[in-house]
Amino acid sequence: MKKYKVNVNGNWYEIALELVDENDIKTSAAPAEKKEEAPVQAAPAHPYAGAENILSPMPGTILDVKVSAGAAVKKGDILVILEAMKMENEIRAPRDGKIASVGVAKGASVQSGTVLCVLD
Repeated sequence: MKKYKVNVNGNWYEIALELVDENDIKTSAAPAEKKEEAPVQAAPAHPYAGAENILSPMPGTILDVKVSAGAAVKKGDILVILEAMKMENEIRAPRDGKIASVGVAKGASVQSGTVLCVLD
């Protein structure tokens, strides 16, 4: 079993995967035995309690970063301006909070799902 941490829509989950060899696959018609395993709990996303990743919704280029680490923001404040397909997109704070860290700089190219900043 290998354990991985996966980010899905800004939420971190810990998953365990088992490598299966072709010889290990049972071909009988009998139903497989079900094992009771403890559910895998989501891994904490940040060392900060209640922290939230602000992710890039699409690939593009960072035109401007309007916040810095430690800055207090209100819901709706512009955090980053992202250019995608010749359009400027304002990435706004989803809630009141404090910027724990900024993960991008002006001029950086980002992919969809890239952490732009962390809101505490």
